[in-house]
Amino acid sequence: MLKVRQRLGKYRIERRLATGAFANVYQASDLIEGTRVALKIPHPHLVTEEVLRDFRQEVRVTARLDHVNILPLKDASFIDSHFVIVFPLGKRTLAERLRNRISLRTALTFAGQILDAVAHAHHNRIIHCDIKPENFILFDNNHVRLTDFGIAKVSHRTVQGSGWGTLGYVAPEQAMGKPSFRSDVFSLGLVFYRMLSGKLPDWPYEWPPPGFDRVRKRVHPELVDIVRKATEFDSRNRYCDAEQMRNIFRRVKPRALRYNSSEKPRSGGGTAKQDWQSIRRRSFQREHGRALETRYTCHRCKGPVSEAMRFCPWCDARRSVHREGSLLPAQCPRCQRGLKLDWTYCPWCFGAGFEVATARQYSDKRYQSRCSNAACSRKVLMPFMRYCPWCRRKVRRKWKVPGSKHTCSSCGWGVFESFWGYCPWCGKKLSST
Repeated sequence: MLKVRQRLGKYRIERRLATGAFANVYQASDLIEGTRVALKIPHPHLVTEEVLRDFRQEVRVTARLDHVNILPLKDASFIDSHFVIVFPLGKRTLAERLRNRISLRTALTFAGQILDAVAHAHHNRIIHCDIKPENFILFDNNHVRLTDFGIAKVSHRTVQGSGWGTLGYVAPEQAMGKPSFRSDVFSLGLVFYRMLSGKLPDWPYEWPPPGFDRVRKRVHPELVDIVRKATEFDSRNRYCDAEQMRNIFRRVKPRALRYNSSEKPRSGGGTAKQDWQSIRRRSFQREHGRALETRYTCHRCKGPVSEAMRFCPWCDARRSVHREGSLLPAQCPRCQRGLKLDWTYCPWCFGAGFEVATARQYSDKRYQSRCSNAACSRKVLMPFMRYCPWCRRKVRRKWKVPGSKHTCSSCGWGVFESFWGYCPWCGKKLSST
């Protein structure tokens, strides 16, 4: 173990930051560059020819990872008989930050950067295998950088003999020696849950985990769904990699930030009105929210709306443009509603088509009807499409809403007269209101 003020080549040791089974980590001053760095120095008896060979291979692989949220390796060499790995010095680890309370906005800021880092690694076909708060380093302005690429795998193989990962964050299949991109996704889900709840779920990872009541009160349901899907015990039910998880997170993040910022009911008569509206909307969501996919909120009245609705059925606000993101992989530049990658036209608005970059034909359980054009290439439609995404023919079908027999007297599409004041498809005021 090195001493404070001890010289090691051009570095002067200032203090020890951490001690592990594989190495000690020190804060040191670079006397040539005039900067502070972190030195990771493996224990001498563990630095064998086999370890060095594995480490060289890992360094060459991870050298491809040039990303703002990934901590670069400055140097790895022998200095005065010590094998020294040099990194930029951060302020503290995410694990140290999580000892104190963290706001939802800060947690989402960290989550976005964490996903960007791991998604970049997965895009380059690299599995980290040791995702945990200790391996995320915080710099100024809440800048997060992921570290220990490759080093984690070498150190764990050396100390434990086989396999790698950290107890508490390792995915079940990784613990059995079969890591994959989905294993990193599982660890990400546990890190996010700890940031949101302050607690780390324990084996066997049953849902809901400890601290769920707090998470449910402060976190948007769609963000909870992301964490739940990421931490599914069966890897086949998780996101396929961090890129897919990041894309979903980006769509949900704006709604999650607004979730606790919605208007509170005013006193007096306004309170009763707001309470009645809230009860009415919650009842609607319980009965019909899943079938109609009303997972978004109106920008004016905060009532639940679906991506396909052109008007808010609660206050008649026009929704020519959908600004809340989409679960589909692409978005129309005109109406910002979701598109599948094999659609030639936007089925929600009328306009010029798109250049399709893939010849693959994607299936979807939501395809429930057929295009009336006999020459159409696919002839399949999702509910509430206005135009065929394959041939752009206007859909003549009068779409009905599941669970209701009522229709709008103007456009003929299905409505819920017991809940809505306006038709969400044409904006006409419903007769029952």
